[in-house]
Amino acid sequence: MNLILRLEELRRPLRNPVLTIGNFDGVHRGHLALFDKVKERAGALHGQSAVMTFEPHPIQIMKPGNGPRLITPTPQKLELIVKAGIEVLFCLPFSREFAAVAARDFVKDILVDKIGIKELVVGYDYTFGHNREGNISLLREMGDQLGFAVHLVGPVHVNHTLVSSTSIRNLVLEGKLDEAKVLLGRSYQLQGTVVKGHNRGGRLLGFPTANLQLRDELLPKVGVYAVSVVVDGKTYHGVTNVGYNPTFGDTPLTVETHILDFSGNLLGKTIKINFLKRLREEKTFRSLEELSKQISEDIRQAKKHFPLTENP
Repeated sequence: MNLILRLEELRRPLRNPVLTIGNFDGVHRGHLALFDKVKERAGALHGQSAVMTFEPHPIQIMKPGNGPRLITPTPQKLELIVKAGIEVLFCLPFSREFAAVAARDFVKDILVDKIGIKELVVGYDYTFGHNREGNISLLREMGDQLGFAVHLVGPVHVNHTLVSSTSIRNLVLEGKLDEAKVLLGRSYQLQGTVVKGHNRGGRLLGFPTANLQLRDELLPKVGVYAVSVVVDGKTYHGVTNVGYNPTFGDTPLTVETHILDFSGNLLGKTIKINFLKRLREEKTFRSLEELSKQISEDIRQAKKHFPLTENP
């Protein structure tokens, strides 16, 4: 896979490229349908499959502080697009200057002259360019003029639900991680670095936990979850608490995970947490003994939801 972070890195047009463009937050089953079409058409042309996305998410530039939290931060998004089998990945810097580029200039100067697109694959609601003046009609018009084909991929529904970043985001916020998995095509995942916590899990309760460093990303609803945890490429089962530890009177939000059948120092390591099922609300306990008993019960309940395998 060839990752291109700036258009200046592209010395010559690609070989018969078939391209799709978007933010692709979540890299969900709707996005995968676009990628499948790109790969299919690239194969037919003996060309290269390509995806163009942006960093940061355009809404973070155009409406700073008002945008939704991301389902997949950029490193995770790029990882998932590569995993989908795309050959060339453009992750271009997004700025107000870039947003001001006219739709026709974007198509001719960047897509045709610079990248050399032969075919373009877009979603049914795709718009682009300054003030969203670019649309599917414009693309087809310019395709006829400049010699590229435009393919439209319709909406994807699963169990009568439209697959979209918004619907997935709402399910995660509601704690409906098993339903979100159906739309994503995989478990909802948080990635992050393990940082030092209060050292209470193992010392006071007998259940050591990995404390995840939080970024500005989408967190599931406060509560306790059955999870799988990927450490150094190996998958373990676990239980994660997303919340405020009210028994100890804490106020900061934390994501703490007890990993079953694991021993070792995780401090400073990057781990991946796949959320499988919400088990219960977070609540206050009258004693450490009562909390410890509940954790044992959480583990027992979580084991009912552990799959035989879970993709890293």
